[in-house]
Amino acid sequence: MTAADAQFYWMSAKVPSDQFLLYAFAGEPTDFERAADDIRSRARACRALRVRVDDGSPLTYPSWVPTELEPDRVTRHQLDDDSWRGCLDAVVRLADNQLDIRRAPWRLHVFAPVHDLPGAAGPGTVAVLQASHALADGTRASALAAWLFGRAAPVPDVVPASPGFLPWRAVNAFRAHREFVRDTRAGLLVPAPGARPVLQTNARPAGARTVRTLVRHRAQLQGPTVTVAVLAAVSSALSGLLGDAAASLGAEVPMAKPGVRHAHNHFVNVTVGLYPDLSGQARVERIAGDLANARRRFEHPAVQASDRAFAAMPAPLLRWGISRFDPDARPSQVSGNTVVSSVYRGPADLRFGAAPVLLTAGYPALSPAMGLVHGAHGIGDTVAISVHAAESAVGDIDEYLARLDAEL
Repeated sequence: MTAADAQFYWMSAKVPSDQFLLYAFAGEPTDFERAADDIRSRARACRALRVRVDDGSPLTYPSWVPTELEPDRVTRHQLDDDSWRGCLDAVVRLADNQLDIRRAPWRLHVFAPVHDLPGAAGPGTVAVLQASHALADGTRASALAAWLFGRAAPVPDVVPASPGFLPWRAVNAFRAHREFVRDTRAGLLVPAPGARPVLQTNARPAGARTVRTLVRHRAQLQGPTVTVAVLAAVSSALSGLLGDAAASLGAEVPMAKPGVRHAHNHFVNVTVGLYPDLSGQARVERIAGDLANARRRFEHPAVQASDRAFAAMPAPLLRWGISRFDPDARPSQVSGNTVVSSVYRGPADLRFGAAPVLLTAGYPALSPAMGLVHGAHGIGDTVAISVHAAESAVGDIDEYLARLDAEL
């Protein structure tokens, strides 16, 4: 296991981080067990899904080792309320049971029948892939789910780079960072947006946790990209919720790193201003500019040099550092007041049995300083915009959803 993935694994004991990838299908399979067996067979044919973690020595990084796939990796659940909203209420409760990746780093939960699915003429099926963040980031988890649901493209193996010698890597990273600073001072790179004040959405999550999802056709979203369109809408909806305190609003946005993937997690969180005081088009341009500037910064050689130095960190040192993390400590400033995680999951070519996919959604995890997060997930031309919130951050999630619906 690489240092980047081990960090997610060890941190999950302090801050749960399992991912939940939702796929809704039009209809129910005529033979549920056969459809589930097809999923299991495809999982057995994918080496990336036939692993678990062996964390035997405190002096080394954990290892991914082969494992057998037990039948309950695909589990059907009975819903007390088989409506779309009732299903989402069941999905949010799945987070109460985080995975032990020493046994199973993923599990597929299936709900059927589900009524009132967006875009469905009758009852449908909802499947939720629960995956450890150490196993995959959002892009790789989407590829694993697509393989399970019939996409022909295999999921490539991740080949870790040689960790190298830490002191030498550190020296190179220091030199590259000095070049990064010079390029920033010379105006070749735009500085990252700074930290911002803590708002209501950054309070420790407390009270009921709820997820909701809106669905749009891509053509209905006004903006150069889905990510920008959703960020601009979140800006208005959130400023309406927070009032005058929202002037400094910013969001954390996961962004894929450039270059070859050498770890299961190959992304970085960037800060984007939300500019609620600007008019619609001006706001869109500033948000798009922040994302473009972040991408240019992360294409700088200093970022790759820093990653190589981190990859060479000895396991005991990283374990010690994570052990010092205090999730109860309250920050005085934060990098963002919400999260918007955006992933395009490819063409609408997925099936559960014979049922075709309708939509896909995702619900990023809450954290000690983040009580409101958003997902924007597309498949084909359908985009699902999701909200995951604690009551402490959003007292009335349906009111907030109505604001977001109107802005979209």
